[in-house]
Amino acid sequence: MSITTDSASTDTAQTTFDLPVPDLSDEALARVTAEIAQYAAEYDRTGANPAKGLEAAWRAGLVTATVGKQYGGPGLGPLEATRIVAALGEGDPSVALIVTNTLMSHSGQAAFDSWWPEHYHDLLRRSLEAPAFVNAIRAEPELGAPARGGIPKTTVTRTESGWVLNGHKAYATGGAALTYHTVWVTAVEPDGDPERPRVGHISVPADLAGITWVESWDHLGLRASNTHDVVYDNVELPLEAFREIPRQPDGSYRDPAAQAGPGSFAHAALYIGVARAARSAFAEFARTRVPSALGKPIAQTERIQSVAGEIDLQIATAETLAFGSLRRLEAGDQSLLPQLSVIKVALARAVINATQTAVSALGNPGLTRSNALERHLRDALCVRVHPPQEDFALIQDGRRVLGA
Repeated sequence: MSITTDSASTDTAQTTFDLPVPDLSDEALARVTAEIAQYAAEYDRTGANPAKGLEAAWRAGLVTATVGKQYGGPGLGPLEATRIVAALGEGDPSVALIVTNTLMSHSGQAAFDSWWPEHYHDLLRRSLEAPAFVNAIRAEPELGAPARGGIPKTTVTRTESGWVLNGHKAYATGGAALTYHTVWVTAVEPDGDPERPRVGHISVPADLAGITWVESWDHLGLRASNTHDVVYDNVELPLEAFREIPRQPDGSYRDPAAQAGPGSFAHAALYIGVARAARSAFAEFARTRVPSALGKPIAQTERIQSVAGEIDLQIATAETLAFGSLRRLEAGDQSLLPQLSVIKVALARAVINATQTAVSALGNPGLTRSNALERHLRDALCVRVHPPQEDFALIQDGRRVLGA
């Protein structure tokens, strides 16, 4: 891997990075899944940063898979990214979530060129040498997630040399594993309109002074995702690091997460991986469980075979919704764009149904901490928190259907 600079460009040197093209064959992805899965239970127990799993994903070239070709990356699209995330989610969904946020940041930069080049090139340089992760840090303790509206309380205040960042953010997945934060902020400027301030994102190297992590994450699932609070106290940043988000015609800001798009399927897809892992755990238990009254593995009974079929049906539904929708979009069929948010809802329901079906069929063993199914169920339930959330998606789609 190497770096090339073209100094012939007009203002700023164009830098490209020789980033790896990952092997996305089923066999290669299965190897990464298996390696990550070795550590998942222990990271779930301790809540520690899943460093070994993250490194495995990086070594396989998966973390930078969506870096744009203009930067020397593979430039993979939503379909390939979704396959990657599902494979990682089958191994450890905490790893998958941290990688997903990074993949989405890279694909967003490839499409919209919204970063200050100095910071983005630094992120890519670091990615050549070690795992480097980034997350759009948006939620706040008072506001919650911004998908339902509002503007951030976190501010960047204009100074003679740039900006000073202050604020408190919540649910900042990745924690201390992050290399960069892109922080959603309100700009405070001497000549700005206090009634109509500029709002946008500012890129923040994670190793700057003034950044403090508050270990607030004590969650049902994805316990190793380190989705902690973070406090910014007079963090100094250059002027170019801030990028404004355009307002809507009515003067409001539209949060990109308020409606599902092709790229946002990656978050839901990591839970397809969780459901696949639950299917495997159920099958292994059924093949090895031999009740004394039965005298044979429960896998040989029609009841358990029917349950296994139901689990597989739900997973097939989720996979068809995700990958089928993305293939239709790649083929140029735009007709389902208005329905992507409710497709995500249906996908989430199928994932949860698959995992709950496996657990409920086994009774007490399925809810025992020593059984992987207990962890898979906890992780699967987290699919609901990713925007757009179910009630919001159904209301918006219902209004569209009714012409309201």
